[in-house]
Amino acid sequence: MTALDAVLFDLDSTLCVSEQDEEAVLTDAFDRASVEQYCTVADIIEAVDDIPTAETSHEFYELCFAAAAREVGVEDHHASALATAYEECVDHSAVSFRPGAEDALAAASETNVGLVTNGDEATQTVKLDALGIADAFDTLVFVDPRNGVPPKPDAAPFEKALTDLGVAPDDALHVGDSLRADVAGANALGIDSVWVPHENRRIESAHEPTHTLTSLAEFPELL
Repeated sequence: MTALDAVLFDLDSTLCVSEQDEEAVLTDAFDRASVEQYCTVADIIEAVDDIPTAETSHEFYELCFAAAAREVGVEDHHASALATAYEECVDHSAVSFRPGAEDALAAASETNVGLVTNGDEATQTVKLDALGIADAFDTLVFVDPRNGVPPKPDAAPFEKALTDLGVAPDDALHVGDSLRADVAGANALGIDSVWVPHENRRIESAHEPTHTLTSLAEFPELL
């Protein structure tokens, strides 16, 4: 690979994974809200692509539950109550590195390193601190729709990261687990993309990554 001026990383399911059982957290949220469970994590993942941009984490979760309810034909979705309960059940500090993530960050540190995540600053900073990598990046770009930073695949978060780093799209590489958000967003801006699919997130997509890795442990060799 030719010399790069910057490597951008996604966070969730790319550099780190939750140590909580996702299905158990969802079930706990329904129990806490006293609502009969009407969807699974897979139902929410399938529905999430069609929701509008949310301005807060609570609104995002609310839209997810409402969309999942529509998908399974449930009218009384109790989305707001479930969003509140879900936020109470999630421990954002309960995260660990995906295999190879630390080596990938170390290899990328020879150049500029950025984080471009679809999470907000409050929740993602907790994860970065728990992993001990808050200082591993030269720029951090969080979702902040109120201030002009909508989620990926919108170009804005990628553009902000490159502007912060003073790097052109042709000289950057973005690493992520999502074809829809990471690969599509990077490709649209002319940034080479590296797809590292999460084991539970393989989907059919028209978006073609520049590179596909089975593990971040392969990333140093790619560089």
